[in-house]
This record gives sequence, structure tokens and C-alpha cells, in this order.
Amino acid sequence: MEKHDLEVLASELLQSCESGELERHEIHERLRLTLDQMRAFGMPLPNDLVALERELGDEFEAEAEES
Repeated sequence: MEKHDLEVLASELLQSCESGELERHEIHERLRLTLDQMRAFGMPLPNDLVALERELGDEFEAEAEES
């Protein structure tokens, strides 16, 4: 995947999240994979996406602990 493609994918993920098109788990998984690929390319990570990934991860971890 090219750097430009990753930037577009990250933007689309953020839009999907804001519009409610995807389930939280699907957003988290896609976001995690996209950010991992961006890290592999040495690309700067959008702060809002990093924060969202961390927030969703924390929520899922808390839910798992409650179960």
C-alpha cells in the first residue's frame, strides 16, 4: 500500500467513525491496522486518529475486565 493510500484510508476511517457507518470494533481494528502501516512507512500519525485508537482500545479493555 502506498503512503497516499494510507492517508486516504485514515481520512475515510475518521469520516466513517463520525458518521456512525461502522461498528466500534470494526473501526478500532481498521484504525489499528492503518496506523501500524503508517508507522511501518515512518509516516507522521494524525493525533486525532491516535487518540481515537487509544480511546477505543481502553474502552474495550474496560469492557473485557467487567465481563
